[in-house]
This record gives sequence, structure tokens and C-alpha cells, in this order.
Amino acid sequence: MPNFFIKDCITLKQSPGCGLGVFATKDIPSGTAIECAPVLVMNMKDTKLIGETFLYNYYFNWGESSRLSAIVLGWGSMYNHSYDPTCKYETDYEDKTFKVITRRAVKKGEEVTINYNFYPEDQSKLWFDIKNIKSSAKKK
Repeated sequence: MPNFFIKDCITLKQSPGCGLGVFATKDIPSGTAIECAPVLVMNMKDTKLIGETFLYNYYFNWGESSRLSAIVLGWGSMYNHSYDPTCKYETDYEDKTFKVITRRAVKKGEEVTINYNFYPEDQSKLWFDIKNIKSSAKKK
């Protein structure tokens, strides 16, 4: 089992328009592993039910086929989404871990973000983007 850590370079605080988020408490160099969090993997039954719970906003697809779901402990589920994220994340299905690594230097006070699409370059619209697009269309 790997060591789990949260570097002393991040903190939780309010993110404008996004609730809580993770922020840098000091400058962080590119390529820094800032967290390696344990993961709770849910079975198929619980995965089907998660959409009916508060945890819907905090879970990740899990497994090679993404048919399962997982809750990342530590601060793993607190990173907000960006299509130009400061970090990438790596999942280890065998060890049940979620590792967050900076993609570029992050400045003190800057929000630490990930792309919920897994790949940092992936610009595919997410559920909340699609919901906002539909809401805007209804208002016209």
C-alpha cells in the first residue's frame, strides 16, 4: 500500500461560484505530487443509486470500464474542474488510490484544479455544462 499524503502546500477554502476548492498556500513547482488519496470503491448497486444522493457531485467513475464509482478521500473530491487545469490526476485501480500532480507551476493563492474528463486536454462538455446550456436555452 502506498503512503498517503497531502502536501503542506494546499488548503481548502471558498472558490467563487464553486463552493469549496483546493488552493495553493505557497508556490508549487510543476511535476509536484501534492496528494495521494485512498479511494472507496462502490459496487454496481451503489453506483446505480449515487445519482439520487448528495454524493453525486463528488464521485468519480472507476475501473477500466468506468462502470463502477468511487469516492476519493482526503481532498480528492474537493478539486474543482477546469478545462485548463493546473493538475492532472492518476488513478491506480489495484491500490485504490488517486494521485494529484501539478501540470505546471502553481502560484500561491491560485486554485488547484483538475479536468473531470480525466485527460487534461479533453474539452468534452460535462453534465453541469450541458445543464447550464439547456437552462440558458429555456430562458430565451
